[in-house]
Amino acid sequence: MAHEFLAALLALPQVKKLLSSEHFSVDGTLIDAWASMKSFRPKDGSGEPPSAGRNGERNFHNEKRSNDTHASSSDPDARLYRKADGRESRLCFMGHVLMENRNGLAVDATLTRATGTAEREAALALLDRRPADRRITLGADKAYDVTAFAEELRTRQVTPHIAIDGRVSKYGVVRRTGLDRRTTRHPGYRASQISRKRIEEVFGWIKAQAGLAKVKLRGCAKVEAAFTITVAAYNLLRIPKLIAATGA
Repeated sequence: MAHEFLAALLALPQVKKLLSSEHFSVDGTLIDAWASMKSFRPKDGSGEPPSAGRNGERNFHNEKRSNDTHASSSDPDARLYRKADGRESRLCFMGHVLMENRNGLAVDATLTRATGTAEREAALALLDRRPADRRITLGADKAYDVTAFAEELRTRQVTPHIAIDGRVSKYGVVRRTGLDRRTTRHPGYRASQISRKRIEEVFGWIKAQAGLAKVKLRGCAKVEAAFTITVAAYNLLRIPKLIAATGA
């Protein structure tokens, strides 16, 4: 129902005029699960139980925890994940948004379990839900700079406008990129790199104003419904201002 509402909103004639049909961006963000780290227990039933009391302490000392061996007893769909080195791991989901680049409106959304490949897999799933009637561009940050992903985009008639991940290994080897000068030399690539950053405005509003930094629902299906309807609410706030500004 949430997806149908978002689609119906974007299909309104006065809204369609605001949307780009050729240039898009994609990104993902972490949404904290309604589950504490104390609920992340070994799947085999072993491990130190919490101490007695309503909010009993639990000793994690010398306990190696991973999604392969542990799961949350509060929300089994939540995954232990950290998005970057140096960040804390937390139980969360990953929300994904596909944005059109003309006015920065979200044209589709989905939510997945948090994994290292979820952003790229969700991006392909979002693209596959769109009619493939013309070549489009897709802007994304360097987390999407994977050769196999760039090739998947090209097979879908999508030009990858992805930021290059130029990390250098400790041996001095520059990480291989999925892009080359055939793409990066065009002004459109540079324009996409500027426009794609507007997707952070969507995530910022969802978390700060709509209060979805941490959900109060459990299970992927319910959290995805809440995430998608919140994305639609973001559009609802912006569309009247855009119509007034453009006279659409």
